[in-house]
Parts: sequence; C-alpha cells; structure tokens
Amino acid sequence: MKLAVTAPERLAVRTVPVPDPGDLISRLPHPTALAWIRHGEGIAGWGEAARIPVPGGADRFAAAAALLRELFAAADVDDPVDVPGTGPVAFGSFGFDPESPDSTLIVPRRILGRRDGTAWLTTIGDDAEPLTVPTPPHAPAGLRWQDGALPEDAWRQAVAAAVGRIRDGHLGKVVLARDLTARADAPIDARVLLRRLADRFPGCYAFSCDGLVGATPELLIRRTGDDIESLVLAGTTARGTDPADDRARAARLFNSPKDREEHRYAADMVRDALAPLCADLTVPDEPELLTLPNLTHLASPVHGRLTADRSVLDVVAALHPTPAVCGTPTDTAMDLIRELEGMDRGRYSGPVGWVDARGDGEWGIALRCAQIDGPSARLFAGCGIVADSDPDAELAEARTKFGPMQYALHG
Repeated sequence: MKLAVTAPERLAVRTVPVPDPGDLISRLPHPTALAWIRHGEGIAGWGEAARIPVPGGADRFAAAAALLRELFAAADVDDPVDVPGTGPVAFGSFGFDPESPDSTLIVPRRILGRRDGTAWLTTIGDDAEPLTVPTPPHAPAGLRWQDGALPEDAWRQAVAAAVGRIRDGHLGKVVLARDLTARADAPIDARVLLRRLADRFPGCYAFSCDGLVGATPELLIRRTGDDIESLVLAGTTARGTDPADDRARAARLFNSPKDREEHRYAADMVRDALAPLCADLTVPDEPELLTLPNLTHLASPVHGRLTADRSVLDVVAALHPTPAVCGTPTDTAMDLIRELEGMDRGRYSGPVGWVDARGDGEWGIALRCAQIDGPSARLFAGCGIVADSDPDAELAEARTKFGPMQYALHG
C-alpha cells in the first residue's frame, strides 16, 4: 500500500507548559474540531499541519504507522514537557470495514492538552493562532429526521435472518447496525455536540475527528510506554426508571446467558489478540457492570505489558475488528454484515483516537457517534446478535443507543 501525506517536508514542533487552560472544549476556535476528552482531561486540536488519507487494505494500520513514524522522525521537535500527548500528535479515525477507503490521520497545527495536573500547548509551524474563540458555536436548529438505509421493519427482518444463520451453525455472533439521519438549517458545529456529550457522559471519551463526533464508552487500547489497557464492552441494557428497576435490570443483564455469551466472545478475542504481543496479560474471569447515564454494560478491564516496542497503532491492528462490533468468526460475520446491513458504516465502529511520536496513544471504538457533513448528521447504533436474540428487543436497544447523539443534536 502506498500512502500520500499532505505536509511540509519538515514539521517544526514546539511544546510548552501552560497554566491550566480550564475547559478544553471551550478553547476550540473552529467548528471543525479535533478532540479526545474524558473527565475534562485529554487533548484538543485545530488547524492542519499534515493529513494522511489511508486507503483500505489488510495492512492499513501498519502502513499508516510507518508513514507517521517517518513524518515524526523528520520533525524538528522541542518538547520539554515530554508526557503522552505532547510533541507532534495525529488524530485519526479508521473505517470499520478493512475494504473501506474512509480512514484519515490529521496532525493539527495547535494542540492544547491536560493530563494529571500538567497542561501544555503544542504549536506546529510559525502561525500565531490565538486560543480565544473567534467563531462562537451555535446549536443546531430546525432538525428534520428520517430513516437511514433500512426502516425499522426491514432491520427487524435482517436481525431475524442473522439469528437464523447463527442457529444453523454458520457463526456464533454478528453485530448489526442501523443508521438514522438528521438535517439542520445550517452547518452543524462539532463543538456544540462535544460540549453536550462531555457534560452528560463525562466517563466516556468525547471525540471529534474529520466530522466524526461522539462519546464512546469503549477503550479499544491505551498505550503508555510498554503498558497497555483495554476495556471490553458487550452486553447492554437500558437504565431503569427508578433505583429498584435499575438494580433489577442490571441483575438481569449480569445473569443473562445471552448477554454473558455475547460478552465472552468479545473478551476471549481480545485475550487471543493481545496474548502474542504481551509478556503479562490480565483478563478477568467474569465481567463487571459499567453504569452510564443511559445504559448499563457488561465490562471487562484488560491490562498488559508489551514484549516489544510497538506503536499503539500496531496494537490497534491486532484488535480490530473485535466481536463487540463485528462478531465471530470475524470473516464470516463481516460477510454477513455486508449482506444484511444494507449500508456502508463508514467510520462508525472503527478505531478512533490519537497517537504521538513515541507510539503512545489512546484509541476507542467509534460508538454513540454521528458523521457530520455540513448541515447533515448520520447517526449509528449497533446490537450484538446471538442465537437467543429477539428482533424487537434488539430494535429497542438500537433506539436507546441513538439517544446520546439525539441529545447532542437536540440539547
């Protein structure tokens, strides 16, 4: 695979410590924001020092990592702060399907970050862009909604067809997604969506990259030196209407054979993918409950130590696609998704995050998100389908999963 990079021959990069900048999202000066923020910490970027379009292919992660290493190795970097996320950083998002050409890495001209009490500003190039907000954000107005690729009845039929294939022994699990579209009266400002998502879902990773905006609860991989972390999420229920109902729903989820099976597929795959890369790897024997404002998930936190100097993108390549967003066996599930979904997911449920010149970075799975294109927004929701899945229940779950982005657009 041959990739092209749009950038100067040599990046001039300077990182300096700065006083606490306060709210990172409020410092973004443009609607086309780049961001990765959780509990108020992370990085926010704007401008474009380099862009790397990534064609589809089985080696797309390795090729992108190699080109980034070349670009960053040639850079003139002054970085006295020297923590993950300082120096040159690329924000990225990859298409879900390996055949998708819809993947991009962007190195911003400005990056404002905060981590563990340390704040910094990275400048690439000579421009002196201010940190004030020259373009005030405006909330979307006049939203009009319509079905995406498959209306609800057709999607129910797709779920039923998938259940039939599973019961016939063709595969163990498949994740089927559906989309929903909205159109506003004016171009949609990513900063407004980020603000609403970060405020309502502070424990999720609020992200924005090249028009893809969302708040994912699922950490695909974090690399800090040799240490890696992942969070496997599979098995979901809506929150209850009161505390007693909430506890009852969580208990049913935790004891549900269907949801435990769905989760086991995902956790086993992550273990199998990471074990060859790690000297030490810890995967819990059974999941725990992760409670969000609108949903409760079965979750398994994973920790490991790499045996070699691998970029976070090399680890992403080993993990994607997980059974939590595709199914198992992977190739069979991918073929069934292409057959039944009736749409191209684009970058929904693909990896999204950032990587720096050390190879450190954080990547999540692009869930609870929308693709913004001017005044249009395309929302996505997916459900894990196994032998015991009920089409009506899966449709209800998909409606719930649309909720965060509908809230982000409506307020």
